[in-house]
Amino acid sequence: MNVMSASAQLPPSDRVINGPTPKHAQLREILRRTVERELPPGSPIPSERDLAETYQVSRLTVRSAIGKLVEEGLLSRVRGKGTFTAARRMELQLYLMSFTEDMRRRGMTPTTEVVKTATEVPPAPSAHALGLTAGTPAHHLVRLRRADGVPLAVERGWYHAGRMPGLLDLDLTRSLYVQLAQSYDLRPDHAWQTVWAESADRETARLLGMRAGSPLLVFRRVSSVNGEPIEDMTSWYRGDHYQVTMQLDRNTPDSGQHPHYGGTR
Repeated sequence: MNVMSASAQLPPSDRVINGPTPKHAQLREILRRTVERELPPGSPIPSERDLAETYQVSRLTVRSAIGKLVEEGLLSRVRGKGTFTAARRMELQLYLMSFTEDMRRRGMTPTTEVVKTATEVPPAPSAHALGLTAGTPAHHLVRLRRADGVPLAVERGWYHAGRMPGLLDLDLTRSLYVQLAQSYDLRPDHAWQTVWAESADRETARLLGMRAGSPLLVFRRVSSVNGEPIEDMTSWYRGDHYQVTMQLDRNTPDSGQHPHYGGTR
């Protein structure tokens, strides 16, 4: 997007004029066309000041137009750096694959930050999912997952302490599934997963570098090995970076066929 000194240099279709359509709405559509036709994902857009000068509007008008495009997921704000065209959403595959393996398959560099570890009594739903009696402790693990330095997901999980003693002493910045196989000979072979959407709470938004209230995709997965549950994990994914595509086939309810669910570890 070339910054010009005055709107007179712009073609008529890219000028903001006085009329029944609010100026911020006009500017939003101009920016939308420019982003969709001219700018590849991850490209910076001009500053609010430059845009205000180019289109002869106030910075408040610019801020309103950009804000709407951020809400739509077309633009993305990066603290301290500016506003960029949003990266194309990655397909979130629904099968049992580790986050590390998935990101490497995409040609990206995965990293993990451990936010919290504890062995404590889980909430009742997690205790039930893991087959634990009331009051029995489990391993609690919270991790932030990044790809190429960009925070993509927050994972909060509960793990069956009796089946993996000493889990929290492992290097939890590495792939958890790899370590479960190496240290405990546990290889999850089945999972039930539930998917929903919600707005980011303050803590999750802080970890992901987003505004509170931003859209998230949420996955809760209960994984098992040979029919024995070992993991109850909920993952919060940035809605501006992911989309989910599912193949739907016409099957009878009692056909015995179920989708193969997955997520990230």
